[in-house]
Amino acid sequence: MKKQLALLSLVSVCALLMQGCAALVVGAAVGTGVAYFGAELKSNEPVSLDKAWSATEKAVTALQFTPVQRKKDALAAYYEGIGAADKRITIKLKNTGEKVTEVRVRVGTLGDENLSRTILNKIQSGY
Repeated sequence: MKKQLALLSLVSVCALLMQGCAALVVGAAVGTGVAYFGAELKSNEPVSLDKAWSATEKAVTALQFTPVQRKKDALAAYYEGIGAADKRITIKLKNTGEKVTEVRVRVGTLGDENLSRTILNKIQSGY
């Protein structure tokens, strides 16, 4: 009986702890934090897609990237260009809500966190 009670207590505590983690994950996803994962820098920006796109175009011009492809509609935008040493620069924008835009920056195949952050900072300075 004591073993069953101990096991039930352990399962209950684990369930409570896991709920707390889920709340933290959901809270982090809703926030406007910046995360670098899988060779890509991701940020949720508190601006409209149009404003983020305008800032992106100014940033890539200022950074002197050679454009390869540019696309935009009401829901998303995409920029692909070439930087120094023939590094491919990809910037994806996605409208995720009223005045919230997800910005994803990727440099090359394997990624470059420092350059990705430089690009994001240049985009952010344009709002």
